[in-house]
Amino acid sequence: MLHKMKVSGLTIDPVSNAPIMILKSLDGELSLPIWIGLLEATAIATELESVRFSRPMTHDLFKTVMDNLDVAMSKIEVCDLKDNTFYAMIYFYGNDKEFAIDARPSDAIAMALRMGSPIYVHDRVIQKSKGITEHPQELVTTKDGKKWTEILQKLSSKDFGKYKM
Repeated sequence: MLHKMKVSGLTIDPVSNAPIMILKSLDGELSLPIWIGLLEATAIATELESVRFSRPMTHDLFKTVMDNLDVAMSKIEVCDLKDNTFYAMIYFYGNDKEFAIDARPSDAIAMALRMGSPIYVHDRVIQKSKGITEHPQELVTTKDGKKWTEILQKLSSKDFGKYKM
């Protein structure tokens, strides 16, 4: 069974300093935390906050290519969870062809937000996620890395417009 979900927010895991994307079912009954990278969190946050840069970011570039090739995204599915790693598929159609590609959930969701495509999560992923008992290992361990994590945690959406890309 598939559950239609939306990104309800982003937060930081206090143990690992890793960003967590929270998906919630449209009825609010189910939620799914997915640990993601800092760059992926930024790509999702900027789209959620409607932040626009003067130069295209990777997901925006991919959307532009898709638009120019008349290819659309029909949906994304978070389809599996193995060894604490989430898996997703992106479904495309266009030019009399349908196809799907494997993707990290963070990239698939960043694209779905830009394309206005629905986000689905398989029931088996929700069931498997209940079995996750350990926190991920700390991703940021160096002094410089922790400094940048602290800076990113303190940034507001207004801060994004201050820097040239």
